[in-house]
Amino acid sequence: MKIAILSRNKELYSTRRLVEAAKDRGHEVRVFDHTKLYMVNESGEANLYYGNEKVEGYDAVIPRIGASVTFYGAAIIRQFEVQKIFCTVKSVALRDKLRSLQIMSREALGIPKTAFAKHPNDIPHLIRTVGGAPLIIKVLEGTQGLGVVLAETQKAAKSVIEAFMGMNTNILVQEFIKEAGGADIRAFVVDGKVVGAMKRQGKEGEFRSNLHRGGTSSSIKLKRAETAAAIKAAKSMGLSIAGVDMLQSDRGPLILEVNSSPGLEGIEKSTKKDIASEIIEYCERSAGVKAKLKDKVGV
Repeated sequence: MKIAILSRNKELYSTRRLVEAAKDRGHEVRVFDHTKLYMVNESGEANLYYGNEKVEGYDAVIPRIGASVTFYGAAIIRQFEVQKIFCTVKSVALRDKLRSLQIMSREALGIPKTAFAKHPNDIPHLIRTVGGAPLIIKVLEGTQGLGVVLAETQKAAKSVIEAFMGMNTNILVQEFIKEAGGADIRAFVVDGKVVGAMKRQGKEGEFRSNLHRGGTSSSIKLKRAETAAAIKAAKSMGLSIAGVDMLQSDRGPLILEVNSSPGLEGIEKSTKKDIASEIIEYCERSAGVKAKLKDKVGV
């Protein structure tokens, strides 16, 4: 099988692991920086180019599209879809945080109470709608814990909201789940099954649990309700591969985010599981191709 991986940095752990897993299973694999691909469309033809090279002959595509290039990334995925090439992430599944929350609300999934407004006339009322301070304020386009603020008082919350709105920055205002204790759960879903889960704990004095912010992680066995929530959340987003982030609350699992390009480093190192191979096996099943496993005897 010939696999294309869309990644802006071929040296990233996740990209390297996917390449390694694909090669170990006997496949040809190449990494493309999707921001350097371009499309040419004409009657009956939808082509992709990388420089002056035509990109063709691929059986499967694994997109690793970051939030900063969602629009262009979705267009590139759509071009592969027009060519009837299997993609592990569908173009319509790339969504921002707000749209994801709206979909999960519709599906009656547990989520923290969240407000969004462009120019609220009554900020104190907006704060009260999510339960008052302390509360979380998130930049809509933020990743890896960046652009997330804990406002411990109503006065502080009002000041932060006004500051972000003064910069014309889209934000979410979200209730603070105290009992989570600065920790969250990442469940990794592949093809409708949780293939690994870890608990991330923020460092002392830090409410964000992101590993990029100095948090630690450990393997965890999910409760039945947490497993069901992760699978349902991924399905509701139209994602066959997803990292579902949840808080453990007194009212059950509350989903924070569903990531369409979840990193592999934290989950693989915490669980000691080969998640990259799970993704390649999913490509094989979907493309109807069998692996040609390398002989590792003596390795």
